[in-house]
Amino acid sequence: MNPALVSGLTFPQGIAISGDKLFVANLLAGTISEYTTSGTLMNPALISGLNGPGAIAVSGGDLYVATSLVDIDAQMIGKYTTSGATVNAALVPQLGSVAAIAVSGDNLFVSDLSGTMIGKYTTSGALVNPALVSGLSFPGGIVVSGDKLFVVNGGTDPASGTIGEYTTSGATVNPTLVSGLTFPRALELSGGNLFVASSDTGTIGEYTTSGATVNASLISGLNNLGDIAVASASIPEASSVTLLLLGVTAMFVLRSLLRRPA
Repeated sequence: MNPALVSGLTFPQGIAISGDKLFVANLLAGTISEYTTSGTLMNPALISGLNGPGAIAVSGGDLYVATSLVDIDAQMIGKYTTSGATVNAALVPQLGSVAAIAVSGDNLFVSDLSGTMIGKYTTSGALVNPALVSGLSFPGGIVVSGDKLFVVNGGTDPASGTIGEYTTSGATVNPTLVSGLTFPRALELSGGNLFVASSDTGTIGEYTTSGATVNASLISGLNNLGDIAVASASIPEASSVTLLLLGVTAMFVLRSLLRRPA
């Protein structure tokens, strides 16, 4: 539909959509930019002064942003409004390397790219369970659907990546719901299907929430995928099709090393 919906960015990381608004975390600029889902710039620095913003999630009028991406020992999640006001810049402090944030009700689910766990917190910053799901392999994107939690496991070798299914209380449903993926990173859910981005293969694959393959290379030929988000088909500019927006990023060598064996 448009390979350069938003261009001129430098190291964009997480992206999130709310209605017809698109929020982009700019790693080096230390900002969150706001666009429309048709690509119009609304505010290049809706939030500024951030230390390496990465993963981002939106819920209602709140934005949750993981910062200090370049310093994995100082990462935290801050809470802001979609108008750019700071609610709590250190809502959840002292985290590892945050790969993704998912919001469901009053809870935040956070994946630790450099570790093996999914943590659970409240949207007020209280710790619920730092290891809600453990034993993972470089977890990346996470999405919540009802009481189900879907998690990307990057794996340590080509074709060893998976999407696992768990409950939001941490119980394992199927740790290899989808398998055979090559270093998958980002994950989204729309219309009952899962969309997973693999940075190394430059593809976005589509699977059902039951684990069946719809199209393993739905979109291909992409470069250094960072994040994906789905805009509702009800948004005017999306017309009758669901618009899949790609967050394209040049990822640091550090992050690649975290996903691969030495």
